[in-house]
Amino acid sequence: QVQLVESGGGLVQPGGSLRLSCAASGRIVSINARGWYRQAPGKPRELVAVITGGGSTNYADSVKGRFTISRDNAKNTVYLQMNSLKPEDTAVYYCQLSTYYSGNYWGQGTQVTVSS
Repeated sequence: QVQLVESGGGLVQPGGSLRLSCAASGRIVSINARGWYRQAPGKPRELVAVITGGGSTNYADSVKGRFTISRDNAKNTVYLQMNSLKPEDTAVYYCQLSTYYSGNYWGQGTQVTVSS
């Protein structure tokens, strides 16, 4: 079993920055990719950024140039650096760990609110 714990959310003014962290623990094998998703009220969950086992990254068009996903394999942790935040970035952010043989795992979510 794999556990994912997110941290780093909070309230920030437009134009500000936050860094989210997602620490994984447990039986972690055959990782396909790790990603960040978000869900705003009344909207479906959407992919924000993903980093593959090989280190390739991909971003939603709405966050390109503002968000950066990275990882520390020694700590089993993935990060999402969010800069130039906008009110439309307000959502609950979830981290995901995708495996080849054991399915996907999700964190509990962390709230990000961008407001003046």
